[in-house]
Amino acid sequence: MAEKEIKKIVESKPTAVATPSSSSSSGITEEKSKATTPPSAPAIPETIVPVVEKAEEAESQRSRQSSDRDIALAHVEQEKRLSFIKAWEESEQSKAVYKAEKQISALNAWENRKKASIDAKLKYIEEELEKKKAEYAEKMKNMVALVHKQTEEKRAIVQARKGEDLLMIQEKAAKYRATGYTPKKILGCISF
Repeated sequence: MAEKEIKKIVESKPTAVATPSSSSSSGITEEKSKATTPPSAPAIPETIVPVVEKAEEAESQRSRQSSDRDIALAHVEQEKRLSFIKAWEESEQSKAVYKAEKQISALNAWENRKKASIDAKLKYIEEELEKKKAEYAEKMKNMVALVHKQTEEKRAIVQARKGEDLLMIQEKAAKYRATGYTPKKILGCISF
C-alpha cells in the first residue's frame, strides 16, 4: 500500500521527490520539494526509480523484521512448549520410577515376611521333629532295655533249668551207681 501512495505522489508532482524519514516509525515518507527542474519539463525517471526502490526496500525490510519477530516469537513459543513437555515427561517418568520402586519395595518386604514365616515354621517343625526324635529315641532305648531285661530273665531261667537239670542228672547218676543199674539211653541216641 505504501508503494501505491509513493507512486501517486511521484506521478502527481514531478518536481517533488519522496524520501523515507528516519524519525517516522510508521514508514510514511515525507515530501520535500526541490525546484531543480522547470514545471513544464517532464519528470525524470531516474529520480522516481530510486524512491520506489527505497520504499520497496523499506517495506520488505519492515515485513522481514515483522516476519523475523514472528519467527522468533514462534520459536520462543515452541521452546516454551517443548520445555513444558520435557518437564511433564520428566515428572511422569519420576512418578513411574517412584511407583515401581515403591511396588518393588513392597514386594521385597512381602517376600521377607513370607521367608521369615516359612523359616519360623521350619524351625518349629525341626523342634517338633527333634522332640519326637528324642521321644522315639527314649522309647527305643526303653525297648532295648526291656529286650535286654527279658533276655536276662530268659537267660536266668535257662541257667536255672540248666542248674536243675545238672542237679537231677547228678542225682540219677548217684542212684544208678548205688543200685548198679545201667541207664537205657546213653547220650540220648545211643542205647545198649
